[in-house]
Amino acid sequence: QVQLVESGGRLVQAGGSLKLSCAASGRTFINYAMGWFRQAPGKEREFVAAISRSGGNTYYADSGKGRFTISRDNAKNMMTLQMNSLKPEDTAVYYCAAGTNFPRTRTGQYDYWGQGTQVTVSS
Repeated sequence: QVQLVESGGRLVQAGGSLKLSCAASGRTFINYAMGWFRQAPGKEREFVAAISRSGGNTYYADSGKGRFTISRDNAKNMMTLQMNSLKPEDTAVYYCAAGTNFPRTRTGQYDYWGQGTQVTVSS
């Protein structure tokens, strides 16, 4: 199994930036493609970004293109999501996930999930 722990979520003003981290432990991190999802109150969990095993390929939902950057450090078993120009509609619980293939945008295509970290963007 892979254990995933997100961190970095907090309250931030619109237009601000935030960097989320996802620390992985357990099985070999480099064996997994990774993704970020988010879930706002009353809404379904939605795809944000994905990164390949090596980190050489990334894929973004339209909502984050040009504002979000996903990256990973396989030596540190860590993945990050840099979020810039944040908007109130980015408010959600953000989850990291590990899966087999890249790119994957649906929740059912990932095998392991973290517990989430809350991001709140005030207007």
